[in-house]
Amino acid sequence: MNKKQIIIVALLSSFIGGLLSLFGFKLLLNDTRYESIEKSQKAHFTNFFSDTNIVVPEGLNFIYAADVVRPSVVHIRTYYEVKGASNLNGSKTPFDEMLKDYFGEGYSMPQDKNHRGGAPQEASGSGVILSEDGYIVTNNHVIESADKIEVVLNDKRSYIAKLIGTDPTTDLSLLKIEEKGLPYVKYGNSDKIKIGEWVLAVGNPFNLTSTVTAGIVSAKARNINILRDKDNMAVESFLQTDAVVNPGNSGGALVNLKGELIGINTAIASPTGSYTGYSFAVPVTLVKKVMDDLLKYGQVQRALLGVTILDLNAATAKEKGIEDYIHGVYVAAIGKASAADKAGLKEGDIITHINSIAVNSASELQEIVARNRPGDKVKISYVRKGKTIDVEAELRNRSGNTDLIKRDVSAVKNLLGAELISASKEELAKLMIATGIKIVNLSNGKLKEAGIKEGFIITSIDKVRVSTPEDAQEIINKGKEGGTLIEGIYPNGQKAYYAIGW
Repeated sequence: MNKKQIIIVALLSSFIGGLLSLFGFKLLLNDTRYESIEKSQKAHFTNFFSDTNIVVPEGLNFIYAADVVRPSVVHIRTYYEVKGASNLNGSKTPFDEMLKDYFGEGYSMPQDKNHRGGAPQEASGSGVILSEDGYIVTNNHVIESADKIEVVLNDKRSYIAKLIGTDPTTDLSLLKIEEKGLPYVKYGNSDKIKIGEWVLAVGNPFNLTSTVTAGIVSAKARNINILRDKDNMAVESFLQTDAVVNPGNSGGALVNLKGELIGINTAIASPTGSYTGYSFAVPVTLVKKVMDDLLKYGQVQRALLGVTILDLNAATAKEKGIEDYIHGVYVAAIGKASAADKAGLKEGDIITHINSIAVNSASELQEIVARNRPGDKVKISYVRKGKTIDVEAELRNRSGNTDLIKRDVSAVKNLLGAELISASKEELAKLMIATGIKIVNLSNGKLKEAGIKEGFIITSIDKVRVSTPEDAQEIINKGKEGGTLIEGIYPNGQKAYYAIGW
């Protein structure tokens, strides 16, 4: 290398060195160690979201629904009196065995309020305000057999609730608190909810108030065989979601992103008792009907089609000799003189639609029919020997007629020899009971013969809780021969049981 080349190399090296030094100085200035973390984060996310291809889908915003719904979801505390020791020295009385036959284990003779066999026990759940004047929906299993029901609002106000009515066949109950101007959740339409749609679950898991979780609708019309009732009339057609639901969420709201109620959270499928990925809610289309019935009639008006049905799948189709796979449910039997019988349906028919709504499972059909009352007419589409037939069926009640249950209160008055009225909210609160009917204007009759005094508040008849005179009428009409057991409490807090013979 000659002298000229050496000079050129030296100049280039100096130039490159200068550039590297300048670049290194810039790197030092830009080193995040000399910047705040906040500025570094802002720069990072600004660059990330500057990509115009990354957008949040319109409507995918949980904040609005959460803000709308949370004030309308309440915390429900239920109180249960421990019943055990029967008299003041702790020994059992001869009447305990008789009471055990009626009530099962854990019940005993009435005693002084300071000797009730243990401290009251508590449980909790959730509820949803449906109207500004204090009507609240929750699950039946949340308040079942409670001696007192307390409702705590999101703003911490507390009320003793009155039980308006229950429906174990759908696991729903209606409560009432005395207040005005309350926030409430608007009804949505669970029929329009699509599988894969985003939903929020709002409730009070583990006694934590106003907890919001998000998920999607995983399936519809699920039957998980958890509801049982004495007449085998349970209706299970749950919305299944993967929104996190845990103990305490029962009775809480399942809403769409508009903040509309689409279901009441009811159950989880879990081997541990805590959330493992599956939660279930009663659809709002069924909730609306049950709430309206409980408010208007005090009990649910169940409409029946009168069919025994099976889910239709490949195995059933092969067993029944159905050559072409058809969506719908298979009619395995028809009740004599039932709505289906009178409409002309026969065993072997395949029901595909009720009121133009496709039915592909027994649970779907049961839910759609359960939205109606006796006397309502429904359009049924079914397939017989490859031919589609449309008919109209007039739904009936359990007795096989179209009557709505309208109970005659005067009949019970004449029979029992007393006038019965619903206990006031002040009486319920003072005695710490959820429901009751008070005996007034006592005269000669069954109650006086049994030794019951005027002012006694009946809380249950034959182990069924009562809140209205109509409740007493219905239970007594269905009562077994031989006698009826009445449980209640006097204004001084003394509990008592009476047996009435017929």
